[in-house]
Amino acid sequence: MGWAIALHGGAGDIPRSLPPELRLPREAGLRHCLDVGIAALKAHKHPLDVVELVVRELENHPHFNAGKGSVLTSSGTIEMEASIMDGKSKRCGAVSGLSTVVNAVSLARLVMEKTPHIYLGFHGAEAFAREQGVETADPSYFITPENIERLKQAQEANRVQIDYTQPIQKEPNDAAAAARIPNGDSQIGTVGCVAVDGEGNLASATSTGGLVNKMAGRIGDSPIIGAGTYANHICAVSATGKGEAMIRGTVARDVAAVMEFKGLSLKEAAAYVIDQVPPGNAGLVAVSSTGEIATVYNTAGMFRASASEDGYSEISIWDSPIKVSN
Repeated sequence: MGWAIALHGGAGDIPRSLPPELRLPREAGLRHCLDVGIAALKAHKHPLDVVELVVRELENHPHFNAGKGSVLTSSGTIEMEASIMDGKSKRCGAVSGLSTVVNAVSLARLVMEKTPHIYLGFHGAEAFAREQGVETADPSYFITPENIERLKQAQEANRVQIDYTQPIQKEPNDAAAAARIPNGDSQIGTVGCVAVDGEGNLASATSTGGLVNKMAGRIGDSPIIGAGTYANHICAVSATGKGEAMIRGTVARDVAAVMEFKGLSLKEAAAYVIDQVPPGNAGLVAVSSTGEIATVYNTAGMFRASASEDGYSEISIWDSPIKVSN
């Protein structure tokens, strides 16, 4: 038994033809965040500190749909959400409807530690953030030109886009319209991290900007304990994909339940749970108290990275690991 860590940057219909200018920054981001997590575990940081630290880094990366890279609602606004959970104590915190908080995951932890509650949303969460003195920014900080274009495409197609789902376009009637289609990149979805230390302590954290062109006020699985995030004494799970499917399937909690009640290994349990979700909707990363790692998805791909104390380290999008030099 030793430490282990896994993180994700979203799952979906990620085309293998994804051009280097879209793929490479995300690969570099995964490598950086994995290195940050490994260093923290080697420094004997508690897994709760590790997952918060890693998810903060993912939130600060503009190529992931959380924090700085959050996608836009149908009103053109930002509504970020996140949750965090400690395995042994089952303490947890969650937030939704944030428009100014730079790192939603850290506010979720403050909800866990500084309030008698688990979940704060919208105006109440923003007021709590100001009270706690967390870093905030004008909403324009979170709105990137790429996400303005993604919203425009989604509205033209009259659809809500999840993760890397390729937008359905109206037939381009000129070269300018055709040039706007960004190679199927509609922005990957949730980010998350799970970690376990050498003593079997577990933690999970998840953060997202939601769905492209979602209704204002919609809440997904990322801040819902048991759906997008879960940790207990057996395992820690962070899910990604279509939130409605995760909520219906109580995906994160079910992995732990299947391990406990069916006696399956982490990998077997994760595969079983994802198989119950309609194809093209789900992915997750998980670690067990014994240091086992599972990264499972039923989409075309999932941006993910993982490592363990025995020297294993991997970054992947599709089935085959990406060769990344240390």
